[in-house]
Amino acid sequence: MEAKRVDLKAKPYYLSDEDIKWVEDTIAGMSLEEKIGQLFFNMGSSREEDYLKMTVNKYHIGGIRYNPATSAEVYEQNRILQENSKIPLIIACNTEAGGNGACVDGTLIGHPVKIGSTRNPKYAFEMGRMANKEAASIGCNLSFAPLSDIYYNWHNPVIGLRNFGNDPEQVAEMATQYLLGAHENQGFCCAAKHFPGDGLDDRDQHIANSVNTFSCEEWDETFGKVYTRLIDNGLEAIMAGHIMQPAYTRYFNPDIKDEDIQPATLSPELIQGLLKGKLGFNGMVLTDASHMVGLTCRMKRSEVVPHAIAAGVDMFLFFNDMDEDFASMMNGYKSGLITEERLSDALHRILGLKAHMGLHKKAKTEIMPPREQMKEVIRCKEHLDMAKEISENGTVLVKYLDADVLPITPERYKKIMIVYVKGVEAGGMGALVHARGGAGKPPAERLKEKLEAKGFEVFIYESPLEKMKKQMAEGKNPDINLYFAGKDTISEFAARQDLIITLCDVAGGFQAVARPGWGMTKGGGEIPWYVHEVPVIALNMGHPTIMADMPHVRTFINAYDTNDQTMDVVVEKLTSGAENFTGEDPIDSFCGLWDTHF
Repeated sequence: MEAKRVDLKAKPYYLSDEDIKWVEDTIAGMSLEEKIGQLFFNMGSSREEDYLKMTVNKYHIGGIRYNPATSAEVYEQNRILQENSKIPLIIACNTEAGGNGACVDGTLIGHPVKIGSTRNPKYAFEMGRMANKEAASIGCNLSFAPLSDIYYNWHNPVIGLRNFGNDPEQVAEMATQYLLGAHENQGFCCAAKHFPGDGLDDRDQHIANSVNTFSCEEWDETFGKVYTRLIDNGLEAIMAGHIMQPAYTRYFNPDIKDEDIQPATLSPELIQGLLKGKLGFNGMVLTDASHMVGLTCRMKRSEVVPHAIAAGVDMFLFFNDMDEDFASMMNGYKSGLITEERLSDALHRILGLKAHMGLHKKAKTEIMPPREQMKEVIRCKEHLDMAKEISENGTVLVKYLDADVLPITPERYKKIMIVYVKGVEAGGMGALVHARGGAGKPPAERLKEKLEAKGFEVFIYESPLEKMKKQMAEGKNPDINLYFAGKDTISEFAARQDLIITLCDVAGGFQAVARPGWGMTKGGGEIPWYVHEVPVIALNMGHPTIMADMPHVRTFINAYDTNDQTMDVVVEKLTSGAENFTGEDPIDSFCGLWDTHF
């Protein structure tokens, strides 16, 4: 596959002759070890000063993405790294939904699917601007965003909350506006993901193969439209996913055998042929995390590391063992797998991006912004107000079959039972990202307090088994009369509450489709079997496609997160009437199932 060389004067770099001279002089002055080190993004596992200095001095890394921490901790880490690195670093964050992707005390502004439900690109722009203003204030300069995937398959376990919708035009516009908003922060860049596009397969590349099954023509009209729009608008970097795209692989290599088709991270057909060739992308390409099985199942680790660069990717995420991976990359170069031309092109793209950021024009001690800026920006009123405005415009009354349920008032429904439903155990970043939205008291308790302030009498359902556990812990004889549909008569059950709110807080987790964790072993009372006995509202503040597991619920709301701002908005809308829900479903929350509609 013929490689396309970078043009540093063209989009997205626009470097001057002076900037290019810095790139050329820096590369010419680097040792081979320093050149190899620039190919690596490290995943920061420690914030100890000696460790950070060792990482940049021994391994000469080109960039870093770090484990979650507070803004103050990340700021100090980034300061140490930049002041001790011979060449300025790309420091990445995961601001898909807000500044909370840069630091744990950052602002969750709105998951992409919530932005999509507003149908207003303004909010994608503001999210990109504000999220990365917070990130920039702690020394980050690259976001692993915008999300450019399209949610075609509700069984997809990766992008449930992390997508702008299932319409390619809307995804293209929202992703582009996020990019333009991020660019409002001087020198800040974006890496869109996950090329060639997630949202079709119902498997998770963290643990298995993942395939984009579209034909070339279908891809051009969908994912291709999104990436073309982003590239046209100055996108600096693209994250290659561990996702195969057989149609375009065969287009560029008609004789390839099925077993030789590789995910984008290892595919010269997709990186050199499709992305840098047909789409004309002149920016930098990086891999998704290299511990994911969608990559590691393809060949030995020692082969994966250099093969990614040889295929046309420019930076490798992340080290496993530093010495082993560094040696593997060096061996790939010395064996000729990574050619001199390919290494040079990758280095020019990496250093060119750093020059585009303006890092080369600052002294090491001046790369970090003033510490006061961080304190002024993180969770500032402007950003919290925007999160609330997005909730006001993006909360969706997805299903409303009993048109007389809303509004809820103390006069109509004095006694409310909240049934708090969480998901099956889900690990990975999806659960972590979702959890960041609800700091403080549990969501059910916060909702209870907000409803009580409106004059309702509210109690939270507790399963019989949980009561038994408490009784036993207190040394009491447990009540062994467990029940499913209530040990009381139905009339007595219905008399205890006038309305039931099933509060669903199912995290978008990896490894499996996010599903409610109905607790048959807890007595089963949280399953909304009672929809014809007592008015029931499903208030879904997590993963958007769980209606499949409660198709019989007749009033279903998607609010997407458990932020206090969102809670406030939801309570106001519940108590003021159905006409105040203005968001539009950006996906198919009915999950393509006929029985969810009635």
